[in-house]
Amino acid sequence: MELFMIRNGRFGVSLLCFVLIIFGGGGSDVVNGRPLQARPKPSDAAPFARWLVSESSWGVLSTLADDLGGAPFGNVVSFSDGMPNKGTGIPYFYLTSLDPTAQYATRDHRSSFTISEYPLGTCGKADPENPTCAKITLTGKLNLVAPKSEEAETAKKALFAKHAEMEGWPKDHSFQVYKLDIHDIFMINFYGGPKPLTVDQYLHSGM
Repeated sequence: MELFMIRNGRFGVSLLCFVLIIFGGGGSDVVNGRPLQARPKPSDAAPFARWLVSESSWGVLSTLADDLGGAPFGNVVSFSDGMPNKGTGIPYFYLTSLDPTAQYATRDHRSSFTISEYPLGTCGKADPENPTCAKITLTGKLNLVAPKSEEAETAKKALFAKHAEMEGWPKDHSFQVYKLDIHDIFMINFYGGPKPLTVDQYLHSGM
């Protein structure tokens, strides 16, 4: 009888692991030091896109490198779209003119910003390229936010709330707030290809 219970206990653990793998379990409950908000259904494209952007803290920002023949230059950058649980959907960045990304953006504003769900820990065992592990690319123009404007101050508060280290970055490095004015959205969060999603639907998703 005791042996039977042990075997059944092992079977139960194995079954639980199988279920977690199949249905994407094992995700993190805390991200960036705060509770992770509930993951929307993949079919709810606009809320899902806003959730992915709001819960994420970094991505790859690509600009056009004129000194490389116009080739895209991708750079890992931190960002915030608003205060915790109050995201606007618009990515704000704290960039220095000493970095190529800000330099390229001043000469050609065309940019794209890509985020993967994988760092959130909500993809289970799925590979980052698996369609069930969401990814989104926001394409538009990277523009400098007017220094000392209300928008710049609000964006700084949001950035510092998510990235506390930023507030202590060297003042002589001329860090300034930039934002991506979104013109197009590409998102895959399940099988069947990219979700049809307009910028207006994204910004007014009700999140």
